[in-house]
Amino acid sequence: QVRLVESGGGLVQAGGSLRLTCAASGRTFSQYAMGWFRQAPRKEREFVAAISRSATYTYYADSLKDRFTISRDDAKSTVDLQINDLKPEDTGVYYCAANIWNFELDTRSRYGDWGQGTQVTVSS
Repeated sequence: QVRLVESGGGLVQAGGSLRLTCAASGRTFSQYAMGWFRQAPRKEREFVAAISRSATYTYYADSLKDRFTISRDDAKSTVDLQINDLKPEDTGVYYCAANIWNFELDTRSRYGDWGQGTQVTVSS
């Protein structure tokens, strides 16, 4: 099991940027693919982005790939999500998750460990 703690959320105006960070502890971070999901009020949790072990591949939700960038630092056991040109529809809780299988990285059920989330609120 890996423990995940997200940070970096907050209130930002539309057009602004945020960098979310997920810090991992516990088992060897490099063994996991990592993903970010988000959940808007009254909506299902949805896939945002993922990065494979060793950062070999990155994946993004089709509608988000132009504004979101995922990266990882295995030496620090962190995974970041850079969000640019924020829009009000980006508002929600952003969750970091760990995927030991390193495949189906856009599939929520493949992630066995989750953080508590960090709130992102975008004002218009």
